[in-house]
Amino acid sequence: MPQTTSISKRTLGFLYGLASYAIFLGVFVYAAGFVGNFLVPKSIDSPPQTTMLGALLTNTALLCLFALQHSGMARPAFKRWWTRRIPKALERSTYVLFSSLAMIALFVGWQPLGGIVWDFSSPVLRWGMIGMCSFGWLLVLASTFMINHFDLFGLRQVWLYWRGREYTPLSFRTPSLYRHVRHPLYVGWLCAFWFTPVMTLSHLIFSLITTAYILVAVRWEERDLLDAHPEYAQYREEVPMLFPRVQDSLSPLV
Repeated sequence: MPQTTSISKRTLGFLYGLASYAIFLGVFVYAAGFVGNFLVPKSIDSPPQTTMLGALLTNTALLCLFALQHSGMARPAFKRWWTRRIPKALERSTYVLFSSLAMIALFVGWQPLGGIVWDFSSPVLRWGMIGMCSFGWLLVLASTFMINHFDLFGLRQVWLYWRGREYTPLSFRTPSLYRHVRHPLYVGWLCAFWFTPVMTLSHLIFSLITTAYILVAVRWEERDLLDAHPEYAQYREEVPMLFPRVQDSLSPLV
């Protein structure tokens, strides 16, 4: 009976990880439509429904909620506290789930402000902006596979848990784009948020706050990486954070 219980517990953990990942995929696809204003019932530039002050306060609160969850649950101290209450194998899946729920809250509660900051009428500029935005979303996804997509989103952890095998942390690597910038994933987010043919006040506020968060969060993330991987110190000295050096950008990405 104890062995059967253990197998059932591991199976439930594996299914929990799969469900968390499936929710993330749905949120990721919806986020592209939300920011790009297509194929979603409510987007970043839907018609305003409240006062400008009310919208600003609501949107700022929702973005801060996401930032607190996203960075707070990623801190080692929180992980140590949290894994005394749930199996360690489920910690990453739980983080992914809560991040997705915070994004869903943002989608539901977002209050558009209206107002045009820029609007490119030239077809070349419009399609150029759309192309760069699309590149950003693809870069976000591609960057996760350059390291280990399945570990990043908790699938590797729950898979090993289901098979009754011990989890081994990933070694520090700098594949492909990571040889040219330390955070290509964040470069992708910035492209996805800033490159738009029509920049509204709603979109501008969203982009400004998320950019500020990225610049702060990357410092916390790198501090944790230094603790986990001493070799990261040399890597940080040699490779720029977000923008590749000219000579690097001209070299092949191998």
